[in-house]
Amino acid sequence: METIDPKQNQAETGQCASNALIDTQNQRDERCIPIDKVGVRGIRFPVQVRDKAREHQETIATVGMYVDLPHDFKGTHMSRFVEVLHSHGNLVHVENIPEILAEMRLKLNADTAHLEMAFPYFLEKAAPVTGKRSLMDYSVVFDASADKELLDFVLQVKVPVTTLCPCSKAISRYGAHNQRGEVTVAVRFDEIVWIEDIIQWVEASASSELYALLKRPDEKAVTERAYENPVFVEDLVRNVVLRLKKVPQIQWYRVEAENFESIHNHNAYASIESRTR
Repeated sequence: METIDPKQNQAETGQCASNALIDTQNQRDERCIPIDKVGVRGIRFPVQVRDKAREHQETIATVGMYVDLPHDFKGTHMSRFVEVLHSHGNLVHVENIPEILAEMRLKLNADTAHLEMAFPYFLEKAAPVTGKRSLMDYSVVFDASADKELLDFVLQVKVPVTTLCPCSKAISRYGAHNQRGEVTVAVRFDEIVWIEDIIQWVEASASSELYALLKRPDEKAVTERAYENPVFVEDLVRNVVLRLKKVPQIQWYRVEAENFESIHNHNAYASIESRTR
């Protein structure tokens, strides 16, 4: 009778004892260089965010998850990031972010954890004259991190707007050049700040807001509104900051504006960053 080696049989059937697998990530690294952030990014995952009008809305986020890595560890365990994300079900709520960060630190034996969620946020808007309704999308980012003592959360909202050049209006007989721009507002706060409010503050600071759907009477109204409210990129960031300063729960802000110039081969840019307390 032929004698079968159990180890050989395990290899032939695809079975292998777990203690036979080498954990390369936990091997010692001799270069003595710590890594600030290591992890995974580009994960698409359903999330649920607060909606001022409808309590919440569901969207799809692109997720990045990272931890620090000590100087003496060769690598991290990438699969554990995905395990943490999926452990909270098929839908991640914003309120779960502190729990996710804590679980990342625990599961990956890390001092700090970082979580980024970038997603489109939709608002229904009515055209200014006809009232035709359509959906506008805005880019939103949640950027959160935690260590043993502190939790940091930054909300970032990118809002497209129209700006009309005051200089062009002042020197031209036939009109003024205008362009589409983007305003990016990032805030830290101690009580909830609504995404919708940030969008409204930015749109009110520009020459005109944008719409997904405009009929001819609406287009006339938007064009004339922009002409009556010219703003430089410098005006735009200052206008937004004036509104942010009136919001007591905001602790810190950064406002950036970029105009995609229509008559120049470059963009115009301005930025203001400050703590409120």
